[in-house]
Amino acid sequence: MDLKKVNLQYQQEIEESILRTFRSGWYLLGEEVQRFEKKLCAYLGVEFAVGVGNGLDALRLIYRAYIELGEMKQGDEVIVPANTYIASILAISDNGLTPVFVEPDPDTFNIDLKRIEERITLKTRSILMVHLYGQAVFSEKLKELAERYNLKLVEDNAQAIGASYAGKKTGGLGDAAGLSFYPGKNLGALGDAGAVTTNNSELAEVVRILANYGSNKKYNNLYKGLNSRLDEIQAAVLSVKLKYLDQENQRRREIAGLYGDYINNKKIILPSYPEAPDSHVWHLYVIRTEHRVGLEAYLKGRGIETLIHYPIPASKQAAYKEYQNIYLPVTEAIHKTVLSLPISPVLSNSEVEQIVDEVNCF
Repeated sequence: MDLKKVNLQYQQEIEESILRTFRSGWYLLGEEVQRFEKKLCAYLGVEFAVGVGNGLDALRLIYRAYIELGEMKQGDEVIVPANTYIASILAISDNGLTPVFVEPDPDTFNIDLKRIEERITLKTRSILMVHLYGQAVFSEKLKELAERYNLKLVEDNAQAIGASYAGKKTGGLGDAAGLSFYPGKNLGALGDAGAVTTNNSELAEVVRILANYGSNKKYNNLYKGLNSRLDEIQAAVLSVKLKYLDQENQRRREIAGLYGDYINNKKIILPSYPEAPDSHVWHLYVIRTEHRVGLEAYLKGRGIETLIHYPIPASKQAAYKEYQNIYLPVTEAIHKTVLSLPISPVLSNSEVEQIVDEVNCF
């Protein structure tokens, strides 16, 4: 992922936006953040966006806000996919809530929607939908299930900004969503940044207050809050890059299509291409192979970098010893065999062809 090349496409606009912010003399909680929040709302089709420090904080703040609003309490359960980055789990446990792991669909890597209802208990208060690798996970049946059990649908939209379900973008499918603008994301800042999106004005207000030391006005603290604010420079950069997000996502779809059409190595399982192309923005292109170590070394020797997303399930991490005895065979099989091939909007067709050839030659 050549981040320098990604950002140099918009060098003049980004430099102008940074210089404008620098010269303004206002670097936090100013016009650039307000401008970006409005643009993000318009893009996602939501009423409220709150810029925060990073994607993990976005999710942490959502659940903290629900607790402050009396919608949840410590010890309540949140259903979460077992196959996800640890940030999804950290946001739950950090609030004294209990993660309930649900196995993924091996074809999409996302939570298996058919397995959710069996994990709902009297303590369940929320389902955390993780749009993993860039693919939207949602259905009308899931929405109906959440309404029937009075559960909050929260989206972990760190990897799928721009994806959509039935014409509605991720980040606006549930009750609230956490977004990450980490530099490597499809919409990446020049450092850490994130946002919460929702149509709930009360939730948005509490999130904004919590993120500012729990303060609604200077030296007046309503909650024991955090310091997690999107800064003006990152907001200015993101406003520029948001304009080009759809075309960059379309380029990712083109590359994924080329991989799907031309990689034919029988040792490799390709990700399924969705029937609705708009539902996937291909943040990652994740293949599966029993020969991962060999393929990784082979490609590295030919100048092609790959990564493993992710080598260890959250339930097997030392940080979560209490869950290490849980049997999650689908998740564990995925984590042992996945490998991410290069995909980015600045990857050329000749580079894609080289990658395809080398993967096929392995």
